[in-house]
Amino acid sequence: MVRINRVHTGGGDSGKTSLVDGSRVEKSDSRIEIVGTCDELNSWMGIIVMEANRLDETADDGGSKPTVRRVRSVVCAAIARLQHELFDLGAELACPIEKIPEYMTLVDQECSDRLISEMDAWNESLSELTSFILPAGSPLVAVTNLARTVCRRLERRMVAISEGIRPLSLQYINRLSDWLFILGRWVSLRLGEDETLWKPIGERRGDRTEMIRIQDEHDDVVEKL
Repeated sequence: MVRINRVHTGGGDSGKTSLVDGSRVEKSDSRIEIVGTCDELNSWMGIIVMEANRLDETADDGGSKPTVRRVRSVVCAAIARLQHELFDLGAELACPIEKIPEYMTLVDQECSDRLISEMDAWNESLSELTSFILPAGSPLVAVTNLARTVCRRLERRMVAISEGIRPLSLQYINRLSDWLFILGRWVSLRLGEDETLWKPIGERRGDRTEMIRIQDEHDDVVEKL
């Protein structure tokens, strides 16, 4: 049983902290940076749940939107599982690979394969990509894309010390980034949102200089509307 009755110990006041095996390292140590990035990713997962719970399920006729309830149910259940797995991963990453204790709960192959099966299930209803997708959209989709970029940053930092990381843990994080990308696409589809597609430079609209000037010259009109 975990018991924490005091958070502040003063042990980190000098800029050092302890790994799981008890060894002391600088807080700027690459392994601590990895642990912190894993914690950051887990925090963004919490924001995804928050945005899912903010979805408005009230229909225009005063009834409810069952699709919104389904999206919320799937997102919250899946992320809840992942937050536990990321917490376990963070503990593992805070320990040299050769000193991981036998009692520690580790992300296993089943966890990694589950990400693949869920991606495959979502992909069944998604259209083929014909362009790159920009990280934009509704709050839920946008924050899912942000979590994806943090996941990729965690992966890069894990690769930097790959000899000290279990290959399965690295596989899991690589798959999780793809999982977040596909989740964002699936949410957009289910909520009836258009994906923001990247356009070649020849198809982009011109600058907004003239529009800005016109608006600035007619602020009084805007204020009256």
